Amino acid sequence: MLVLGETGTGKEVVAKSIYQARQDGPFVTIDCSSLVGPLMESELFGHVKGSFSGASNNKIGLIELANGGTAFFDEIGELPLEAQSKLLRVLQEKEFRPVGSTTTKKSDFRIIAATNRDLLREVERGTFRRDLYYRLNVVTIRLEPLRERTEDLQPLVNHFLALYGSGHELSQAVWDAFHEYEWPGNVRELENCILQMVAMHTGPTLHTGDMPSELQNAFHAKEFERQGLALAPALPAYPEAVDAASTSVPRVPARSEDIPIVPLVEVERREILRALKFTGGDRGLAAHLLGIGRTTLYRKLKEYEVAV
Repeated sequence: MLVLGETGTGKEVVAKSIYQARQDGPFVTIDCSSLVGPLMESELFGHVKGSFSGASNNKIGLIELANGGTAFFDEIGELPLEAQSKLLRVLQEKEFRPVGSTTTKKSDFRIIAATNRDLLREVERGTFRRDLYYRLNVVTIRLEPLRERTEDLQPLVNHFLALYGSGHELSQAVWDAFHEYEWPGNVRELENCILQMVAMHTGPTLHTGDMPSELQNAFHAKEFERQGLALAPALPAYPEAVDAASTSVPRVPARSEDIPIVPLVEVERREILRALKFTGGDRGLAAHLLGIGRTTLYRKLKEYEVAV
């Protein structure tokens, strides 16, 4: 089975749901993006003691661990060509040989592969084996990005609020912003958004000002557009290039109170203060929640003359 979809659409969740419908044998996840370098074969097929420097004991590979169950090849489009040919043999012959061994072992398992790449295009480019592609592409599930299935927003948000929140709820403005946002990171970004909002704000109602900066910027841009405000055009390189027609282009209102935009410096200062309040003054934890280094936080505190 081949599960296709953008990053963050929930391909592994789908794979586990398919497995749980039967639940016979183990479920082994194989992260293909990490299978690089000289130890790639050892991870997949295992090795025998003394087969290479550092091989002090026998090791069972992921292929053998999946025997009788399901192997989930996550991001199979990242698998190197050399490993693709060996995987194809395992799928066809149900056998493999550990590194350094002369004995062939058997392993029979179901395979669910997932990727965010267009594998057919990778086949045409020569970076993915055509025979392996057709071997995997028996049953295909294509997951739509979150922006194309906004009807899933409410159950997903409710799930994450129940998981991470404590009686939190979203204001109508936040719901509107969520439905208008493109969600480039899909479900994973939505989960992280809810987690961040809950962690930084006690609630119970979460407002647009509590959203991460990416969503706030998108929200304010939409508000700006709805009010019919146009950004001032960039000035030409030479002043004499300005003519009468260009001066008639609508510009941003002169009064700052007419612009629904909070300066980034002020947004940053507020978020730092909220993080420190939430952590009880623990600067290390506050820096971690804000996604910055502790040294950067200290510099920002000094810059904004914040004493904690």
